Amino acid sequence: MRRREFVGGLLGIGAIGLTGWRELGAESPGGVAMGAAGSAGVPGSGASLGPLTGPGVEAAGARLPERWGVQLYTVRDAMAERVSSTLAAVSEMGYGEVEFAGLFGRSAPEMRAILDGVGLRAASGHVGMDIIRGNWDVALDEAAILGQDLIVLPSLPRDARTADGLRSLAEELNHAGEMARARGLHLGFHNHGFEVRPLESDAGGDGSDSSRPLDILLAHTDPELVSFQLDLFWTVDGGADPRAYFREHPGRFLSVHVKDRSTDGRMVDVGAGVMDFAALLAAGEEAGVRHAFVEHDRPENSLESIRNSIRYLNTLRG
Repeated sequence: MRRREFVGGLLGIGAIGLTGWRELGAESPGGVAMGAAGSAGVPGSGASLGPLTGPGVEAAGARLPERWGVQLYTVRDAMAERVSSTLAAVSEMGYGEVEFAGLFGRSAPEMRAILDGVGLRAASGHVGMDIIRGNWDVALDEAAILGQDLIVLPSLPRDARTADGLRSLAEELNHAGEMARARGLHLGFHNHGFEVRPLESDAGGDGSDSSRPLDILLAHTDPELVSFQLDLFWTVDGGADPRAYFREHPGRFLSVHVKDRSTDGRMVDVGAGVMDFAALLAAGEEAGVRHAFVEHDRPENSLESIRNSIRYLNTLRG
């Protein structure tokens, strides 16, 4: 089931729910992934990237996140049937943090009580632009009740897919970010592949600007008010190098989505693909990343997927 269809079927999930789920738009995994011993761009992107290898965590002197997190969209099927036992299972696997994209029929106080009971922390949550433009105060209240640090816009609204639209969106995000900061929260933006490709290469662009949407948002948002969440899979799939973003914009990326990519461009469990997460996470940590959320958009077995992923990530701690 695609995210848009799933969202349409959810009821009563609070102000940060219905539109918190990302729209993938025209995104689809494709091309050749970068392996530890080779380099390849994404077909059609015009990009040629170096291998995603690096000094590793110990050599870089960086620390991995103290607690792995998981984006609960990955286990939406299990959450839809049994919230409490699913969150208990997530905790038992070793995850310490979760990121929401809807509350599955629970109020913020109810969900906070469940989280506290199983030893999980809600570090982040996704909300749609219609919430930011409409019920932002309510969403901020709910995020504060849940105990979040971050509240993240998961994709570009349709009216912000041109250079002018992106600059206008940046102004809106600055204003919303100021309100979030007053509540002790950080507003962030999450990318997909098209945000790291030039506008003129996308059907949604107006052809008048070759800048990448993510670059425009980085340039026109206030670093004190708006942060970013780099999706490692989609950044690579879009033909960009996550390490370059970390290097060029230190302090702007407070969280990442940890998703792996096979040699033929498929999304797979973390550790089952060719992404060098030791190098990527070390670079992110050095640049200020505080949270790392495992995600798989369409896992065959959602709970087994996140279990496989954390087993692999725990091997990186040495």
